[in-house]
Amino acid sequence: MNLKRIIWNGFLVAALCVAGLLLYRIFRQYSLEQIVQSVRSIPFATFCTALLFAMSSYLCLSCFDLLAIRSLGKSLPYRKILLASFISLSLGHNIGFAGLSSGAFRYRYYSRWGLTIEDVAKIILFCGVTVGLGLTTLAGLALLVNPDDAARLLRLDTAGVRLFGLSALIVPVIYASLAFFVRRKLRLWRWSLQLPPFSTAVAQIGVGTINFTLVSACLHQMLSVFGDLAFFRSVTAYVLANSAILATHVPGGLGVLEATVSYAVPQEASIGALIAFRCAYFFIPLALGAVLLLISEVVFRRSRRADEEADERAEAQSV
Repeated sequence: MNLKRIIWNGFLVAALCVAGLLLYRIFRQYSLEQIVQSVRSIPFATFCTALLFAMSSYLCLSCFDLLAIRSLGKSLPYRKILLASFISLSLGHNIGFAGLSSGAFRYRYYSRWGLTIEDVAKIILFCGVTVGLGLTTLAGLALLVNPDDAARLLRLDTAGVRLFGLSALIVPVIYASLAFFVRRKLRLWRWSLQLPPFSTAVAQIGVGTINFTLVSACLHQMLSVFGDLAFFRSVTAYVLANSAILATHVPGGLGVLEATVSYAVPQEASIGALIAFRCAYFFIPLALGAVLLLISEVVFRRSRRADEEADERAEAQSV
């Protein structure tokens, strides 16, 4: 066994251990009675609807990778992209430093399918830009439609919040405009950046915004059980919470999500809503991603072993 394989095997074991630790950390702050009562307070139909929004978000996230790979002029079957994206992000969302952690899993899969480390780095950058565009666009809309909650949390007046909202919406407009007018590499100090085609840039903005809207809808389903909550209040709460999570890189946003949502919508942010949201968007995908990781590793190893045996037979026959 070579050094590279030993390192990857160690990383795999560490990732699975971290996944188990995170599941423990997510629920240790609640007693079993609290968890049971909280989950029971969520109607089954509501939880299933929220879970559907969560799964739709992960499907949307796979489109980030699909757009990135196509922008590189590469081609992979969508089923492979979906597998790599879901495993990478279901684990990366919970581990923290999602760009690095999910990037390591992406490299694990995409390198097996012919992509180079440079290709994977470009995919990670492309997906990161798409995340930023989607969050910025939805944040701008939320600040314009519902400035009151954001003003209370950020301690600004509503006029200032609306100004922030307009400024946020300018960002995707500038990005799309640069993609339309600039055909060569864009140079920023020592770095150079090749902008995607205009159609790809618009797709990034659209799919990024849809993704965060779906996650907000998942959260809204849980919060609305405990009060008559307008959808854009949930959007504002989630956008502010996710911004704080990205700034702190806390694994799974533990504590950050709860604190921000509780401050933004104090009446509806019950323990039941937040636990149910974590179950739908973090816990269930994490458990499923860990299982798929194990299964795919077994399949890959058997396939590699079969290829090695075939090569040995071919070599023996040639001799």
